[in-house]
Amino acid sequence: MPSVTPYLTFPGTCEEAMDFYADALNGEIISVQHFGDAPDQNFPADAADRVLHCILVADDVIIMASDTMPGMSVTSGSNISMSLDFESAEEQQAAFNALAEGGTITMELQDTFWGAKFGMLTDKYGIAWMFNYDEDVDDDDEDDEEGDED
Repeated sequence: MPSVTPYLTFPGTCEEAMDFYADALNGEIISVQHFGDAPDQNFPADAADRVLHCILVADDVIIMASDTMPGMSVTSGSNISMSLDFESAEEQQAAFNALAEGGTITMELQDTFWGAKFGMLTDKYGIAWMFNYDEDVDDDDEDDEEGDED
């Protein structure tokens, strides 16, 4: 079963909001990537300082977040997605197919520049879902298992 993580979207205030949540929850921001840091992408110049992806950890709670592109609006209540992190590509594909039934695929499952297979959809009830499978983690696990046999 994949883990479920809330994924928040902000209209350019992600870093400020996540700093606030980190302080409020006695947590720590463990990763921040900005649109300007992404390799070989054609993001608008005014998006460079916006947050592409941020991870906050507070005890057992993980919150992920990002900013929208400049000019895109955010409606409170619709600015959250359920982010699923899978342990296998097969499990990811099966869940993606099941939740896509009657819904709208906004990004097909595909390899990404950050090394994961990723996709997004809105289900038939209007809930936004993100699907992430970090292939490198799976490969590392296999290497560990092979090393244990030695």
